[in-house]
Amino acid sequence: MMLRLFRAAGWLLFVLLLVVFAGVLYARHLTSSALTGSLTLRGLHGPVSVVRDRWGVPHIRAQASDEDALYALGFVHAQDRLWQMEFQRRIVQGRLSEVLGEAALPKDKFLRTWGFYRAAQTALPALSVKSRSLISAYTAGVNAGIEQDRLPLEFRLLGFKPEHWTDVDSVAWSKLMAYDLGGNWDDELTGQRVVQKLGAAGLDAVLPPYPKDAPTILSSAELQPSAARTSAPPAAPPSSLPPGALAQLRAQLAAAASLDFVNAPGKGSNDWVIGGQRTASGKPILADDPHLNLSAPMLWYLADVQGPTLHAVGASIPGLPGVVIGRNEHIAWGVTNVNPDVQDLFIEPAGAKLSSRTEVIKVKGQPDVRYTVQQSQHGPVVAQSSDWGDGQSRAVSLEWTALKDGDTTFDSFLGLNYAQNWQQFTAALSSYVAPSQNFVYADTAGNIGYYAPGRVPIRSGGWDGALPVPDDSAHTWTGYIPFSQLPHVYNPQNGLVVTANNKVTPGSSLPFLANERMWAEPYRAQRILQRLELGKPLTLDDVASTQLDTVSLVWQALKPFLLATQPKDELSRRALDLLRGWDGNETLSSVQASIFEAWLTRLQGMASDEVPDLRLTSYAVLNQLRTQGPLCRSTVLNEADCAATLAGSLQRAAAELSKRLGNDPNGWAWSRLHSSLSAHGAFGGVGAIGWIWNRGLPTPGGTNTVNVARPDPGTFHQTHAPSYRQIIDLADMNRSRFIGTLGQGGNPIGEHYADMQALWRDGQYIPMSSLPTDWGETQTLELTPAP
Repeated sequence: MMLRLFRAAGWLLFVLLLVVFAGVLYARHLTSSALTGSLTLRGLHGPVSVVRDRWGVPHIRAQASDEDALYALGFVHAQDRLWQMEFQRRIVQGRLSEVLGEAALPKDKFLRTWGFYRAAQTALPALSVKSRSLISAYTAGVNAGIEQDRLPLEFRLLGFKPEHWTDVDSVAWSKLMAYDLGGNWDDELTGQRVVQKLGAAGLDAVLPPYPKDAPTILSSAELQPSAARTSAPPAAPPSSLPPGALAQLRAQLAAAASLDFVNAPGKGSNDWVIGGQRTASGKPILADDPHLNLSAPMLWYLADVQGPTLHAVGASIPGLPGVVIGRNEHIAWGVTNVNPDVQDLFIEPAGAKLSSRTEVIKVKGQPDVRYTVQQSQHGPVVAQSSDWGDGQSRAVSLEWTALKDGDTTFDSFLGLNYAQNWQQFTAALSSYVAPSQNFVYADTAGNIGYYAPGRVPIRSGGWDGALPVPDDSAHTWTGYIPFSQLPHVYNPQNGLVVTANNKVTPGSSLPFLANERMWAEPYRAQRILQRLELGKPLTLDDVASTQLDTVSLVWQALKPFLLATQPKDELSRRALDLLRGWDGNETLSSVQASIFEAWLTRLQGMASDEVPDLRLTSYAVLNQLRTQGPLCRSTVLNEADCAATLAGSLQRAAAELSKRLGNDPNGWAWSRLHSSLSAHGAFGGVGAIGWIWNRGLPTPGGTNTVNVARPDPGTFHQTHAPSYRQIIDLADMNRSRFIGTLGQGGNPIGEHYADMQALWRDGQYIPMSSLPTDWGETQTLELTPAP
């Protein structure tokens, strides 16, 4: 009897596995696109070949026109990433509730309030004729891909089909990228909360100014003649926001965070360019790794796109035409975020004239929601309340460069794809609006350079933009810093430009870009500079090892204070002893990395008594410890000074690690605690099915390491990371390297969905080459124009 039962169970298991296997094969058949053979498509002017290499990177070759090349890029974007494109489009439009239901309504209200898609609609007519032609060709290619009707699994689960793509859709996602990278309105809210709780002097404790001795991107010698030194602009008198307005604004921040748009500490990027006098080849090397939110599928899509005059290779974004970061045959470029202050919150006077419009939000399974959005002369009204203390109702509005009419940023990015020298490069950047980026540059002639383009407002009266201000004659935007006066340098004497979101110019040099609290902590920039001063000519491998560096200068700075801690129990003592002699390298096997990061996470919450939910930067923690600052005191935890806070936070960190990883600190390897999480935007948080799309693996690095890997408080997941890496060799462009976080595909059961993930974690790259000999095994799809 038992034998028969075992046999029956075995057969049942076999049948179930067979059914699952058949289901996977069927789903793959339904969702897989044609990668070989020939397709006849409307809208092409000549034949185009799409050769996908062993990693799924398309090498597009168009014979008739550059428009055909971008048509093919739109087509392969739709083939491989149509759900990502649709989800991004619905975010920009504020139409998530239409397919996800009532739970997405707060997101849609936030997105409609800010008017991202309306801003994209005003940007399109301002673009050049050439850009419009390329965008229209890309749009046609996307629609040709949609018409193949090989819809990803997400569409089938949610029960809808995508609408046709439009030219506005082809530029719209750039508005959300600008939001993710280009604002400080949340910093203004934080500053407001700090001032209310701690007074104006508390700003320096919670948001400390950039260190005076820390590296800046440009030196004093590299400043333009117009960049005279001057005193810093004064802070505006605090204009207190009442609880009602603050609650509305914080609700919008929460809606943005639910879409993974978070101003996370340590979120930033690295790029640098090295002149030929410093390299083994005698030609420049350019490196870039933008740090962004991890997602599944990954944000970037690697591509090699060639037409008669367009020859661009690098990272594109599905839904946007062209290569965003990369190279052509003559120049290379990389970007990091400048983070100038380009957003201001204005408190409108009572009775201010506001315009209104009604947005109709469709909600799946529910009646339509009619939602009123208001606008002031500055921009969208983002809060309105009547609890100002005088019985009057007032609105809070937002002014932001990216929401202004006539945004020509796309002219810049498409122009970079064609630029052949510094003059053409800077001409392209002169149209740039937002988000302002640190562009590094190199060309095959041996030149290097740097430019920080974008519209940065000039504020009347010179207030610094750190806090909300009243809408009055003393607080207005009077124009933008002229392009020629924005920070830049060409062929710097020392042959090196390093950017890591650190301060751009030294001291109080003009032009004024942002108040001193907005720059990233200096640790990544300092470490990169250390690594590039090797005393020998630099190679591609030297640059790669710098991108992958996981030594923590935060540990080096905090070390004297942490090691002086008096442990409160035996577990704390054992953990502290393990830190003694540690070199700060946060490798996968490091036990010390787990102890340090868990401890740092606790210390970063030391201001929560005064300002709930506020997390300090590591530099703010350092300032409190070395000055015996007031934030060390906690009445809630009964800790009277920094010594007590250090001991208590170590005890709590050790207890947490013991609970997670066991009682023996020698077993607390970083790989057991810290892992990446690339989550799906729509289904990643759905426990029953999220695993189908979500990906992750143990990762090295930590808070403010060059290979940035800040752990999320509470989970220790790495949710922000180097989202793309490139190293470009101007001596031989085809020896260049790049890599993404997951893979080219959007299909979770496809072979290229996550085949780069382990390579990315382990510091490997794939060839950034236009030579077929570097592509490995290939698949070729021929696209021919319909008669």
